Amino acid sequence: MKRFVSALGLVLVARLLFAAENLPTLPLGAKAPNFKLRGVDKKNYSLADFKRAQILVVVFTCNHCPTAQYYEERIKKMVEDYKKKGVALVAISPNDPKSVRLDELGYTDLSDSFEEMKIRAKYKKFNFPYLYDGDKQETARAYGPVATPHAFVFDKDRILRYAGRIDNSEREEYVKSHDLRDALEALLAGREPEVKETKTFGCSIKWAGKADAVKKYLDKLAAEPVKVEPIAAATLRELRRNDSGKLRLVNFWATWCGPCVAEFPELVTINRMYRHRAFELITVSANYPNEQKEVLAFLKKQQASNKNFIFGEPDKYQLMEAFDPKWDGGLPLSMLISPTGEILYRVQDQIDALAVKRIIVKALKEDRFK
Repeated sequence: MKRFVSALGLVLVARLLFAAENLPTLPLGAKAPNFKLRGVDKKNYSLADFKRAQILVVVFTCNHCPTAQYYEERIKKMVEDYKKKGVALVAISPNDPKSVRLDELGYTDLSDSFEEMKIRAKYKKFNFPYLYDGDKQETARAYGPVATPHAFVFDKDRILRYAGRIDNSEREEYVKSHDLRDALEALLAGREPEVKETKTFGCSIKWAGKADAVKKYLDKLAAEPVKVEPIAAATLRELRRNDSGKLRLVNFWATWCGPCVAEFPELVTINRMYRHRAFELITVSANYPNEQKEVLAFLKKQQASNKNFIFGEPDKYQLMEAFDPKWDGGLPLSMLISPTGEILYRVQDQIDALAVKRIIVKALKEDRFK
């Protein structure tokens, strides 16, 4: 009986997930579904909070999606241009942050949690309410966005008059069709929008229920082999020159260094986020060569499957001089080096992980446009 109930439960969960990922998009002519969501400004919002607006734009967007990121400034400009014309705009993040894998964060500095939304909104100076729907996703299910960003435009009676993309290209130089703006101009003039519905392009909605898949992914990462090799002065000079063609983050640490140990999980996370791009993390232990066993044990515990080295000779000063003559020996030391050898970030202390991620995202342009 228990097996039957368990199996039935799995079937129901599977059906719910399938339904969530194949939800119909709100049809034209439909009334705007109500919502009650918290914003990054510590206020709670519902549809009634926008009752004075002649037109309401609801945009489903998020932190981590690179396509959504490229539309942030355009959304801010739209708010600025249409606010005095009676148009209100609210942005909603529909994603379940527990259903986002680390390798899906390779183009961002932040994931989609509510706390990270606060950081994003403040950093990018959003001039619109930014609401979180990631816990229950009830609003997302009611509206049925397909990708981020996805825009819905409602008239003064809150009837849906336009649904779809903001414009036809995330790359502004290729934009030829300003679909959302055209719809707003038509409605403000009392006309029907010529284009009422379009497809959208961007990252898929991260519906709840993928936590098990995320765990399997993390288990796979945990099973990757971890190694450490001795490094000599000549190789350290090569590390500093960086002719790898990749953005390189080098971290010097030791097992007895408290700040080194404390920041190490952040380094592993950074590596997992960006390693599928032109990025690499290299750690160098400043322990003595005969402490390699202890160093390897720590690295295995941290699941540090990146490239790891240990000082290959007891003369630490010679090795320090080989990598960075300005280094006075304090640990930890981290340096982010461009493929041309330029130092983009250097700190002789624990890293500011968010600052490092932002520099990495900005520097990694090998497979995205500038």
